[in-house]
Amino acid sequence: MDSFVKFTSLSQGRERIFRTIQYACMLLNYLIHKNDSNKELVSKLKQLESNMSSGRKLFRLGNTVDAVQAARRNIHLSDPILRFCLTIISLSRAVYFICDNVLWMGAVGLGGIDKEKWNKRCNHYYFFSLVISLSRDVYEITLLLREEALAQKGHQGKSINPLNANHVQRDFGWALTISSEDFFMLLYQSLKNNPPVLLDLIKNLCDLSLPLDKLGIFRINPGVVSLCGLISSVVSILTLTHPALKLRP
Repeated sequence: MDSFVKFTSLSQGRERIFRTIQYACMLLNYLIHKNDSNKELVSKLKQLESNMSSGRKLFRLGNTVDAVQAARRNIHLSDPILRFCLTIISLSRAVYFICDNVLWMGAVGLGGIDKEKWNKRCNHYYFFSLVISLSRDVYEITLLLREEALAQKGHQGKSINPLNANHVQRDFGWALTISSEDFFMLLYQSLKNNPPVLLDLIKNLCDLSLPLDKLGIFRINPGVVSLCGLISSVVSILTLTHPALKLRP
């Protein structure tokens, strides 16, 4: 109970709860609408979904400052690849939050804006941050694969911190010398032993469905988008309530 109270006291925690409800409503709405039944319930779900979306925008006010502060911290990381990825991710999120705040101002009548144009900008920066986030995940997985391969061959006795790349040689040519079966076994073992990397990968892949669909890059079934959003939201709540499962830095 104490952990739940602490979680809900955070604006980020409340935003994640609203996001989960929003995507759950979208999924239920899709399933009910598909069966063409209970139009009154569909209307109520759409209204609840809209309210959750507006509430999330309110909770995200001020996140731009947090993103800029994160960029200032990340720029001092020793690993050049992590430094580049995490700094760019934070800066793109900062711009995304600015666009999101503009949309919120327009929604509450504080100014006349072109909603379609600002929505497109939001999705562009969101998509860009997710692509870089997935690139970071691939880098982390590559380090884990090499570590697992070395461990299995007896070249090292204990696990290396996957984020401390100074202790891991950056020669990834070894991956080309092993069979596909061995590669997938290494991948399975690496992700199994490092839940933060696995959860971050799942979250980013699920989140990617939304901007892909909104920007028209790849049309995705609304039910699939809703399900991906729901999975991503649950994973986000899990990493917030259990900090050990969050990928750091």
